[in-house]
Amino acid sequence: MKLENCSYRRSHHPDHVKRDLITRLNRIEGQIRGIKGMIERDVYCDDVITQIAATQSALNSVAKILLAGHIKGCVVSRLQEGDQEILDELIVTIQKLMKK
Repeated sequence: MKLENCSYRRSHHPDHVKRDLITRLNRIEGQIRGIKGMIERDVYCDDVITQIAATQSALNSVAKILLAGHIKGCVVSRLQEGDQEILDELIVTIQKLMKK
């Protein structure tokens, strides 16, 4: 099923959003490498945990941006076309995010 703003199981983010997400993910990737290096250097556990918490927060920020775009784009489009199943999918998605 092809929709105007969103094809089934594929997203279409504006270029500026995509660039922002990629920048954030690149930063997170660097944080992960930093954490690995901290463990290799036997850095104090509390300092490593602090960096892990910061990385988790950064990932949550990416998820929030994606969720907002999904709701405003894909979910709204599918609801306008009468597809009520998107609501069940959205609930499952939110439950996955809340497990953390």
